[in-house]
Amino acid sequence: MRRNTITPSLILTFMLALVLPGCGWGGNSAGTSPASQTPGDAPAQKVTLKMMHLWPADSSAQQNKLVGQIIDDYQKEHPNVTIKQEVLENEQYKNKLKVLSAANELPDVGITWAAGFMEPYVKGGLFAPLDDILYGEQLKDKFVAGTTEAYAVDGKTYALPIELNISPIYYNKDIFTKYSLRVPTTYKEFKQIVRILSYNGVASIALGNKDRWTGSLWYMYLADRIAGSDTLKKATDGSGSFDDPGLIKAAAEVQTLVDMNAFNRGFNGLSNEEGKSEFVNEKAAMYLTGTWELPNFTTNPDIPQVFKDKVGFFKFPTVDGGKGNINSWVGGPGVGLFIAESSKVKEEAKAFVEYFVSKWGQDSVTTAGVIPATKVDTSNSELPQLYVDLLNELNHASSITLFADVQMKPNAAQVHLDMIQALFGKAVTPEQFAAKHKEAVEKGN
Repeated sequence: MRRNTITPSLILTFMLALVLPGCGWGGNSAGTSPASQTPGDAPAQKVTLKMMHLWPADSSAQQNKLVGQIIDDYQKEHPNVTIKQEVLENEQYKNKLKVLSAANELPDVGITWAAGFMEPYVKGGLFAPLDDILYGEQLKDKFVAGTTEAYAVDGKTYALPIELNISPIYYNKDIFTKYSLRVPTTYKEFKQIVRILSYNGVASIALGNKDRWTGSLWYMYLADRIAGSDTLKKATDGSGSFDDPGLIKAAAEVQTLVDMNAFNRGFNGLSNEEGKSEFVNEKAAMYLTGTWELPNFTTNPDIPQVFKDKVGFFKFPTVDGGKGNINSWVGGPGVGLFIAESSKVKEEAKAFVEYFVSKWGQDSVTTAGVIPATKVDTSNSELPQLYVDLLNELNHASSITLFADVQMKPNAAQVHLDMIQALFGKAVTPEQFAAKHKEAVEKGN
């Protein structure tokens, strides 16, 4: 069953529990015996597992370090197992996944997103069901309630989530202080901040919209705040329509921000990493993204502490006369681990995934500063205040709406992303934007 929102009770459960890129490899790894053995057994056969993920050391240092540590520990405990990594940046990863799937050469273990993104891989018989380990002794009841459902298709679970995310607007407290700016609670106040910063020659918002999902966050929040989260959800799943006046108004407001020079120069031709650097290098005052960036603002030793101390966050402001709630977030379960159905070492891959999920949950909070999808006891941990404050916001969430490009079916998601870039580039009108979405969703693929 696909879940588009996470209810407040899910979040409360989470909080209570916290008291807290060559295509030639994939499903043909050598080895057929289990990854471990009991005393007295013959030496286990050598096994090579291939894993592909999206945490490069330069842009996701803490996650990269954590993955490396988990793999090292697993190989020490299972000396017959060798795990080979291929690491790609987000968009490169998605493209490589498509290429490998077309050749049925997926890695033994890889990363996927939930819902509509994952569905064609499942329908194509490319991902193995993982209910046996989800409900096995090691992982049973370990996930935050409601997180695994987004990875289920026709009653079976095909990936295990390792993150839970919401999307705040991070801001540079020193820039705000320099221009006597206060954190906005209304969209009117937010636009005044944009005017003041623009007047002073400062980019208000860091954005790299070449990747397009980045701009989608801005549209989704405006749609939520103007038309309401239920209207946005219904338009996305096809039970409503993108030609709703509130959703058209949200698209128009995106173009108003463009006209106000709210975003850094050249934003539509920059990748997310290039856009993010505008914020990290203090050339832009604000940056809207998910909590997967928390490590770069809290625990990453490669980013100067003097900058990390300047980073705060606020919730997307409410719009006067709008139907949205300031405690409604865009986010949801983050990436998850899949196992290729074609893998010749499937049982060994399952053993590794079990181990990975368990270790990630325990170590991601304190080592990487990531919000995990599993229940973790952090009662004895000293956590950065920014991390703690965002965890607290989860407890007050009225709803969390899953990212549109993840929630939609693949073809509709592609139209959405293309139209987002066209909208920000003013190549379409808000009405054309809505019509293209309506057409894509109605096609149902």
